[in-house]
Amino acid sequence: MSAREQIAALEEGIGRAIIGQRDVIRRLIIGLLANGNLLVEGLPGLAKTRAIKAMAKNLEADFSRIQFTPDLLPADVTGTDVLVRDAGGSEFRFHPGPIFANLVLADEINRAPAKVQSALLEAMEERQVTVAGKTHKMPPLFMVMATQNPIEQEGTYPLPEAQMDRFLMHVLITYPPVEDEVDVINLVRNEEISAAQRAAEQKADGETTPASAPPDIISQQAVFDARTEIAGIHVSDAMVRYMADLVNATRFPKDFSDKLASWIDIGASPRGSIALDKSARTNAWLEGRDYVDPQDIHGVIHDCLRHRLGLTFEAQGEGISADQVIDLLLQHVALP
Repeated sequence: MSAREQIAALEEGIGRAIIGQRDVIRRLIIGLLANGNLLVEGLPGLAKTRAIKAMAKNLEADFSRIQFTPDLLPADVTGTDVLVRDAGGSEFRFHPGPIFANLVLADEINRAPAKVQSALLEAMEERQVTVAGKTHKMPPLFMVMATQNPIEQEGTYPLPEAQMDRFLMHVLITYPPVEDEVDVINLVRNEEISAAQRAAEQKADGETTPASAPPDIISQQAVFDARTEIAGIHVSDAMVRYMADLVNATRFPKDFSDKLASWIDIGASPRGSIALDKSARTNAWLEGRDYVDPQDIHGVIHDCLRHRLGLTFEAQGEGISADQVIDLLLQHVALP
């Protein structure tokens, strides 16, 4: 199969485990192919954890989960040097932490203090971890998907702006429509029935049989091949200028609209432009095009910029969201 067919199979495999939430699945795929990290925000029970577990199950990849808690230490994430004694003497050897995996789920990342959150910064940006003066490289396929709950603020630590900017996308998960919720109920019930049947068969046979694996595991090479093809997606000078104009408008909003100026306090960094370019090219590739058009940019701009905008007190007082600001931005920045 071609790289596109294999990635389509991966997306379909995740879709079998996640009812609805097609936009979330697509953004997981974009993050994987764009070699970026995702911050996923949503209420409890909306399949944030299940989504990345489904990706790991259908992809040839090591999966690691870090449950962030207030008493977590940076070494619990990155690993640490351990003194090892043997017949030849003793020495310090690096014991890697759970960050050393292909797909890392940082669950409820805002429940740990800033010093623990910052342990992810070097790994997310530089694809390496430095412990005791020694640098340890991450695997070639590496992605962090962090989750956070938007409603519980007691006992949480807001992510620093420096760390927020390192996420390629900030993905929001909302409630599913009632038709999808019916399918969710049936899916979970069928999974429970299958698990009960396997347990009964194992007890009858007196043997422990591992759960059946998906029939087709997508190789890591398919991801690397897809990235190579995405790198060749054509982006015209007009589209590059359009993306730059959109990001620049967040820094100088008064040049475009008085309302934008009253809503935006801090604009997006150059990482916002880079994220737009990577995500738009990946979206175009997934749609089967070899060029980027405005539809690709509009399809990813909210996820790429919503966490990079600092809103004014006036906007917050009016209940204006970053998405509403981006909607107004798109109205005032002209297409080339």
